[in-house]
Amino acid sequence: MMNYLMTLKYDGSAYHGWQRQDNAITVQQRVEEALEKLFCSRLSVTGCSRTDTGVHANCFKCNFHAEKEIPHEKIISGMNFFLPEDIAVYESQSVADDFNARFDCRSKEYIYKIYNGIVRDPFLVNKAYFYRYPLDADFLDSQAKDYIGTYDFSAFRAAGATTKTTVRTVYNAGVERQGDMVIFRVEADGFLYNMVRIMVGTLLNISEGKIKSGTIPEIIESGDRLRAGKTEAPEGLYLNKVYY
Repeated sequence: MMNYLMTLKYDGSAYHGWQRQDNAITVQQRVEEALEKLFCSRLSVTGCSRTDTGVHANCFKCNFHAEKEIPHEKIISGMNFFLPEDIAVYESQSVADDFNARFDCRSKEYIYKIYNGIVRDPFLVNKAYFYRYPLDADFLDSQAKDYIGTYDFSAFRAAGATTKTTVRTVYNAGVERQGDMVIFRVEADGFLYNMVRIMVGTLLNISEGKIKSGTIPEIIESGDRLRAGKTEAPEGLYLNKVYY
């Protein structure tokens, strides 16, 4: 029995997230369909994260067990032959039999892209969030540093979401400008449902003066979702790196 670990990239615009659903097309479904054609067997894939509808991945890790042994270069070429054009396999490797792409993950990094131009860019539709008002990336970077640490992030969780614990450790968070693109970057040991998008919404609300600067620690301490910013659109969000 082989345990394979694949690295994917995908454009999530056409999918209802990663995890397989009964009534919607997901990335996991497309990956498992391609694997079935390649291995001539129905296989189950474990993903490193449950990305939401419309969210993208620059680096997504998933593993699966199979009786059949296929060279890694053949897995890459075969999967990319059977997969749709908006999903691609970039790497395949063998891992220990007990390796689990989700539970063995030490941390993940997400980025959120904000296109901060005066006029929308048609080529960035569904690839970045369009925000026309001026943004001071250095100021937002200073505010984002308040996310770093081990806290109860209940205030940054979508209403109705259920998890065993809402405590997460954020290792790094910051904002940088690359031309007209403003990028929020955050690495943590895990994320709550919509956590990154609410983090971004809070920073934008601070920029707009709707939330007072320097109050992110107070919002975290309050645990009150109503004190944090709105949940920003999914199209700017990318799973960027996965660490084991």
